[in-house]
Amino acid sequence: MKLIIQIPCYNEEQTLPEVIGTLPRELPGVDQLEYLVIDDGSSDQTAKVAQQLGVHHVVCLGSNRGLATAFLTGMHRSLELGADIIVNTDGDNQYRGECIKDLIMPLLEGRADIVVGVRPIEQIEHFAWWKKKLQRWGSRVVRQFSGTDVPDTTSGFRAYSAEAAMKLHVFNRYTYTLETIIQAGLMNMRITHVPIEVNPKTRESRLISSVPRYLWRSASIILRSYVTYKPLRTFFYLSLIPASVGLGICLWWLIVWGSGHIQSLLLGVTLILIAFLLVVLGVLADLMSANRKLIQELLFNTRSQMYDKSKTTRNPPPEKKE
Repeated sequence: MKLIIQIPCYNEEQTLPEVIGTLPRELPGVDQLEYLVIDDGSSDQTAKVAQQLGVHHVVCLGSNRGLATAFLTGMHRSLELGADIIVNTDGDNQYRGECIKDLIMPLLEGRADIVVGVRPIEQIEHFAWWKKKLQRWGSRVVRQFSGTDVPDTTSGFRAYSAEAAMKLHVFNRYTYTLETIIQAGLMNMRITHVPIEVNPKTRESRLISSVPRYLWRSASIILRSYVTYKPLRTFFYLSLIPASVGLGICLWWLIVWGSGHIQSLLLGVTLILIAFLLVVLGVLADLMSANRKLIQELLFNTRSQMYDKSKTTRNPPPEKKE
């Protein structure tokens, strides 16, 4: 069993030594344990510090391409290295390394494909009251859209099985946390959560530089992810608005006016046509979604074959003695 702990980093030379210092060197049920640092175009000495600390693998992206890209790059590289389990943690030392043993336990026991570390949000002193409310509200929305029960959907402290890592995709550059949970839930992956502890604050969050911007980006990620996997349902719900208004106007015209006020009747019919077009768009999007699922399945099979080949190359079967 091989475990790779990946750490996406952007200008983390100050905190990286503490992160690496608290990571486990060995874990029960794990035969090989390695670290992977993804340097997302840092302008400081993050990559050099990682090498000096003895990190097994360092990937440099060359320019700042966003947290989601760094995360996905790390996942792909971990699979190339033959990881059976991939743990993602942050380079700002937010999460406690000793919690990794609890994080991977559901995977080792075969009870889950993805495990999310749930922070004690209400007990974190450096979280402002509005941030706690946003976290609760956002997690509730993601749970509704994804059909999961993860109470802390923005936590980046997670463990993935190799199979789950091969199935996941991230289409935005901003963050991977919300999109991957919605994907996992709508793809019927087994996702669970365990309580974890956090360290004192080391720096300000780079994702929440502006609350309105953060809300806009998060809402767009949630909506896009849901539409990608449930297009027909989404467009059907949208069509209910013009359909209800249009039918109401038409019924009012028939009951109250009966003749005249033809503009109201035209408005009602137009709204009903708009609702019909939305349903048609939903059907077309659903057909495209079916093709996307086929492509995803082909991509998963390709990745599985490459992964199996990589494992065989790195761990050749013992030669038979005559």
